[in-house]
Amino acid sequence: MRDGHVRVLPLHVANKIAAGEVVERPASVVKELVENSIDAGAKSIRIAISQGGRKLVSVQDDGCGMTRDDAVLSLERQATSKILDAEDIERIDTLGFRGEAIPSIASVSRFTLTTRRRDSDEGTMLQVNAGTLAEVRPAGSPPGTLVEVRDLFCNIPARRKFLRSYATEESHVRQIYTVHALAHPEIAFSLTVDGREAGRLPPAANTADRVRDLFGHEFTESMLPIPEPPGEETGRGGAVRVSGFVERPNLACPTRREQYVFVNGRPASAPSVAYAIREAYPRRQGDARPAVILFIELDPGQVDVNVHPTKREVRFRDNVAVKAAVTAAIGRAIGIAAEPAMAAAMGQPTIDNRQPAEIRAQISPTPSAPVSPIPPVSPVQPHSAPTPPYQSVPAATPAPAPVEAELKVSVDGEKSKPWRWFKFLAQPESGYLLIETDAGIVTINPVAARERIVYERLKDVKTPSQPLLIPETVRLSPVDYSRLAAAMDALTAMGFALEPFGQNTFKIDAIPQIASSLSAADLLATISRDLSEPGQRRGGERWREELIAKSVARSFAGAPIRFTPEAATKLVEELCSCRMPYVCPRGKPVMIFTSTRELDRKFDRA
Repeated sequence: MRDGHVRVLPLHVANKIAAGEVVERPASVVKELVENSIDAGAKSIRIAISQGGRKLVSVQDDGCGMTRDDAVLSLERQATSKILDAEDIERIDTLGFRGEAIPSIASVSRFTLTTRRRDSDEGTMLQVNAGTLAEVRPAGSPPGTLVEVRDLFCNIPARRKFLRSYATEESHVRQIYTVHALAHPEIAFSLTVDGREAGRLPPAANTADRVRDLFGHEFTESMLPIPEPPGEETGRGGAVRVSGFVERPNLACPTRREQYVFVNGRPASAPSVAYAIREAYPRRQGDARPAVILFIELDPGQVDVNVHPTKREVRFRDNVAVKAAVTAAIGRAIGIAAEPAMAAAMGQPTIDNRQPAEIRAQISPTPSAPVSPIPPVSPVQPHSAPTPPYQSVPAATPAPAPVEAELKVSVDGEKSKPWRWFKFLAQPESGYLLIETDAGIVTINPVAARERIVYERLKDVKTPSQPLLIPETVRLSPVDYSRLAAAMDALTAMGFALEPFGQNTFKIDAIPQIASSLSAADLLATISRDLSEPGQRRGGERWREELIAKSVARSFAGAPIRFTPEAATKLVEELCSCRMPYVCPRGKPVMIFTSTRELDRKFDRA
């Protein structure tokens, strides 16, 4: 076959290649069909999936519908109603136009399309089996379009094998449902999973109502609206307009939060926008990032939506203007939060009245602010009472004198331990711990150290639960809820006691005892984000338990803590008992060792 000659590919082969670009998984099908429904002027969109979308993906709308001829023509490649000539490509104001999604989907599934225009007495139904048109006939149907995609990748077994579990594929579908529902609050959305209603959103009066319907009241209260710029042109006819919501800067969540960015109504990403968010927002601890919901509007001619086949990423003609607009918008919102008087004038709650003192201390610029005590991370034994937390010293207190006596660690000469003995020296203003050992000087990061200790306690010991005095209900995004529902057995094994409690909501009766000082909502959010990270190890039976243990440990990350000598000694002793005391669960170093020989060499004392 490989004789060097150029050939025109058969149509069915070309369609499969195109399908590889736009149909990666069931969620890709949902995305393309929902975008077609939005472009068709739908006021209500109903999504249904079965077995994560492998068995069925169905999208029904009440849009403009199609005639018989249009329905048949939609199966042809490069057929579209959204552009007429090359100039239209430079000013795309619809969600799609490539004209390859429908034939590509139909080429790798059992495809049924039923449609009717409002001014027509009858509709049209057509069926396609793996790229072959099987039937076209009149059909009774309500105005709009219903597309049913069954047995996705039925004729490409290799692609089907690469699909993930039902729960994973379902979570991707929920993500598509979420982003399009956010982008179009005026449209009613519903989602049905395996015959059960998983979400229903009525038309909302504004974006704030849609955010509340999707994520709950507590999440909405944690967000600040972006006010209009004073005295500036905000229309789409030239200036870049940015609206939406940003998370309050004093909510230092110890994980990455969802960031939703829309460009002219299209869910999209752009490096320049991500950079502007990082630069405009106050620095956070670790890899934490704020939750944002940003709507960027500008002239369609100023944005290129064809960077990626599925339009995931966009490119701007004037990156500088977009960066400046995003930075200024976030600055306006955060400025309101930082100024109580201005917040009262705008009807926004102030930080002082709404946030605990210990959270405010984490973002306070003054070094003398008190910090919260470190949570207990002592070894947990079954049927034993929890150990009291380490005692901490306010940052304003002078540093304690070094411990003079050598403090033995009962390691009995085990070679796996980092040292035979150590002596706590001091904790400077940087927050690190300085200790002397039998071989040299060690600098320890106490935050990373407690992460390692908590991780190994959760991973190696059957974790006791801490019942909550009052059960807590936590409402999550549809995607987060789906991920956690799939990991319920692992969560139970790690000490959580939770159960579904309404739409996208869990009722939490207990959490791991070792994490009793942490917020249950933040714990679940951290675990969900970690479960979504690409490249997570899937081998073995306990990967979920290990991942949850790592997530709980990471939730302990926070501001440096002032230790008493006894508390510092206790932390180091527990670190010595860990199997891998040198790095935290995320692979970051816990300690830096400088040997006596190295010190002698540097000071020329050899």
